Amino acid sequence: MRRMKWNRGKHRHSPDMRQILQTPLYEKLDSNLETLNLLFSNTPDLIVRKLETKTGREAAIAYFTNQVDIDVINEHIIKPLLHAKTKVEDYRSIVTVGDVMNIEHWSKVENGLLSGKTILFIEGSNIALALGTEKWPERAIEEPTAESAIKGAHSGFIESGKTNIALIRRYLPNRELQLKEQVVGRRGQTKVSMLYLEDVANPELIEEMETRIRRIDIDAILNTGELEQYVEDHPFSPFPQFQVTERPDTAASQVLQGRIAIVVDKSPGVLVGPMTFTSFFQSIDDYSSRWLVASFIRLLRFTGFLIAVFLPSLYIAVISFHYEVIPINLMISIGESRAQVPIPTILEALLMELILEMLREAGIRLPAPIGQTVGIVGGIVIGEAIVQVGLVSNIMVIVVALTAITTFIMPNQDMAASIRLIRFPMMIIASLMGIIGIVFGLMILVGHLVSIRSLGVPYSRPVAPLLLSDLKDTIIRVPLKYMKMRPRSIKPIQAYRHGPKWNDGEEE
Repeated sequence: MRRMKWNRGKHRHSPDMRQILQTPLYEKLDSNLETLNLLFSNTPDLIVRKLETKTGREAAIAYFTNQVDIDVINEHIIKPLLHAKTKVEDYRSIVTVGDVMNIEHWSKVENGLLSGKTILFIEGSNIALALGTEKWPERAIEEPTAESAIKGAHSGFIESGKTNIALIRRYLPNRELQLKEQVVGRRGQTKVSMLYLEDVANPELIEEMETRIRRIDIDAILNTGELEQYVEDHPFSPFPQFQVTERPDTAASQVLQGRIAIVVDKSPGVLVGPMTFTSFFQSIDDYSSRWLVASFIRLLRFTGFLIAVFLPSLYIAVISFHYEVIPINLMISIGESRAQVPIPTILEALLMELILEMLREAGIRLPAPIGQTVGIVGGIVIGEAIVQVGLVSNIMVIVVALTAITTFIMPNQDMAASIRLIRFPMMIIASLMGIIGIVFGLMILVGHLVSIRSLGVPYSRPVAPLLLSDLKDTIIRVPLKYMKMRPRSIKPIQAYRHGPKWNDGEEE
């Protein structure tokens, strides 16, 4: 059996490299630089510069050129070091960078360099300094395209965790807003930050979320959607159990209710939980509009949910099994429309739904101007051509179009995707058992909603179990001055938002 030979210059995770990462720094500057070259052998973007102060002491700085602020290094590190006249022990006070941390092991040197810090090695000292000089390429703050709002703010999260935290703090400048940070990933270490109001959020929820994040053992977390799948209660459920938002005002609103916001560095989405089923039908605009308008729009959303899930299956069941319930004049029109269709109703419906999903996906993946053209032109041309050929009926085109429109009014895209997915098994069971199949599917759906949880909180609250106080902000939304209590579904330790009992933290 051949024995593999490790190339120390190319395999950073060989046994020798692991041993080096656990060793402390050396007092000799040249030894530290040799070890640094050994750890980062094929990295031309690693800059190492030797310096000599007026005291005759040698020092060296190391950084990755594309991850740091060069102006900060020149003005606040190099200049002070070149003009330093103090002893080695005072180097920490010489540099004028705000974030300065002592490091003693090579593992900390590696993590610091890869996270955008500048490492300062000093001759005669086995302690290096990690200086905060991070400057990553960032895009400007823009309005999120997936969560547009009429009366809400027009700023959205970006791919910087620090910026996203600052955006939330701008809405909640309160000392009770707490921040807990963890690092997830072995190869690509991602900073994950939990934000919550300490005097509002339930400590059990905070501890549970912190434990779930700590248990994640993976190479890297690249975006918020990946983190969501590791911390959710029911990975096989089609329904989202956490909300991913790109709006700072939405995240701040949820934190005020007692929920936890999870900021993932390098991702523009913020994870919010725990969530209930009815909370996915709420929008930030609901609280900026008058209660009658907001309640009407919410009723539209819940009605749209029922239409999107049950309309195609109901049409299939009636046409295939229960055509006697159709009025005679409408039955004649449907019969004339389906006279030239050679395939069964279920295949007709599945064909149109699949074509609609393909057009939707093509519109998303293509550039915006082309995507809109493909969606409109493709839908009109293909729909008309299929009807003329006789593969589908006009009635089926109307049913599919109405179903698609109802999914568009959902404020949360994850819930809208779940609704589109549930529609297919409902259509299949309706083609096999008719109305009885739809009732059976409805029973399974309701039973599933009642049985699942989000971070340990029942997903079907406040309907099951019933919480009368939370019904003020579910299907309808009462005037804001009557919504004095936070959602009791998530058991906040401070139940009241405002009013004479605001400070007592007791529930009625």
